Amino acid sequence: MIFRALALVAVMTVLSACVPSRPAPPQDGQPAAGKASTHVVASMDGQRDIVLAVANPLEPPATHAGSSLLGYASSGNYGAGQRATATLAELKQSYGLREITGWPIKALGLYCVVLEPPAGMTREALLDVLNKDRRVQLAQPLQDYAVYSEAPQAAHQYNDPYVNLQRGFVDTEAAIAHGVSQGEGVHIAVVDTGVDATHPDLQGSIHDMRNLVDDDTIAFTHDRHGTEIAGIITAVGDNHQGIVGIAPKATLSVYKACWYAPGTDAGAHCNTFTLAKAMAAVMDTDARIVNLSLGGPADPLLSKLLALLLTQGRIVVAAMPPDGGVDGFPDGSPGVIVVRTSGKSAASPGILSAPGNDILTTQPNGGYDFTSGSSMAAAHVTGIIALLLPLAPRLDAATVRDILLRSSKNSDGAVQVNAASAVATLRSSQNKAR
Repeated sequence: MIFRALALVAVMTVLSACVPSRPAPPQDGQPAAGKASTHVVASMDGQRDIVLAVANPLEPPATHAGSSLLGYASSGNYGAGQRATATLAELKQSYGLREITGWPIKALGLYCVVLEPPAGMTREALLDVLNKDRRVQLAQPLQDYAVYSEAPQAAHQYNDPYVNLQRGFVDTEAAIAHGVSQGEGVHIAVVDTGVDATHPDLQGSIHDMRNLVDDDTIAFTHDRHGTEIAGIITAVGDNHQGIVGIAPKATLSVYKACWYAPGTDAGAHCNTFTLAKAMAAVMDTDARIVNLSLGGPADPLLSKLLALLLTQGRIVVAAMPPDGGVDGFPDGSPGVIVVRTSGKSAASPGILSAPGNDILTTQPNGGYDFTSGSSMAAAHVTGIIALLLPLAPRLDAATVRDILLRSSKNSDGAVQVNAASAVATLRSSQNKAR
C-alpha cells in the first residue's frame, strides 16, 4: 500500500509539470512581459531613450533526477530567461540604466528593453559604449514613426450668419486656411473708390483712408465698389455680423482714386492723375499688397509708378479686363498678378482664376448684396496672398503666383485658387527646405 501511494504521488507530480503554469501577475505595477501599459508607452521619449537587446536562448529542461519539466511549457510563456535576466542586471548596474519596459522576441532569441540613459550622459555616448560591449546583441535609439496620412484640417466655425452664402469664401475653403493664418499683421493698399468704414463688418479693419479725388466725405462712405472689395478681403469674423473676409485679420489702407459720375448709373471711373497720386501715396507706406480691381489703356506715367512699386517688393494684384486682353494698365505690366473670374474654359498661361460671380459682400449703409466681376475675383486673390505672408513674409510676387497656380483646385468644373491648398502648399515647401 505504501508503494502504491508513493507511485501515485510521483505520477501526479509529473502530470502537473506538463500543464502550462498561469503567468504570475505583474509586480510593482509593471506590465506583463511583452505588454506595456498606456502610461508606460507614453513615458517613453524618442529623443532620449534607447532599445537594448541581449541573448535570450530557450533553455532546455534539465535531465537530472528530480527536475521539473517546465522547459517544455508552452511557447506562450517565453519570457526573460536566466541568462538574459542576469546579463541585463549586470548591464544596468554597470552603466546606471533605468529600465522602462521589456519584451521577449522568440523568433530572434532576444530579450529587448527600453532604457533611459543615466543623467549626465548623452544617448550617443551611451550607445557608442554599449555597442562595444560583448554582452549586448543590439543597442540603438528608440525611434519615432508616423503613419503617412494627412490629418484632416477642421474648418473654423464662424458665427457670422451669412458665411455659408459666401460662394467665394466657401469655394476657396478659406475657413480651413484660417486654422493656420487669418492674415495677421498684413497691410494691404486698396486703390479704388471710397469705402464705408462705418460698416459693422469693416470697423477695425481699415487702417487709414485718403481721398485723392475730392473733399466729399459723404460720397466717400457711400461708394459701392470699394466697400465690396474691402468686405471680400477683410470683413471681420466671429462678430455675429454678416460675412467673413478671406483675410479677416489683415488691415486696409484705402485710396480713393475712382468716383461715380453724379446722376448716372455708370460704374466708377478713374484717370491718370488720381491713380498716379494714389500709387505715389502707397510708396510711402509699408503695404505689401496692392489691390487694383480696375483697368484701362496702357499709360506711360502709371507704368513707371507701377514698376517702381514692384521694385520695392510690393505684390500687385489686378483684375482682368472684361474683353480678356492683358495689354493695358495695370494688367499688362510684367510682375503683376492678373486674376480673371473662374470659368469652364482654361485660363491663359500665368493668369489666375478666382470666384467672381454672385459674390455676397458688404454694401454701403451697413448692407450686404451679391455682385459679380473680375474685380471681386482679384479681391479673393489679394485675401489669399494675405494669408500666405504671415507664414513667409519675404514671399515675392513670382513665388506667390506659382504657389497659387500649383495649388488651384477644381470646383464645380472650374479650376480656381484655393486658400486652404495654397497655405498647405507653402507649408509643405517650407518643410522640405528645412
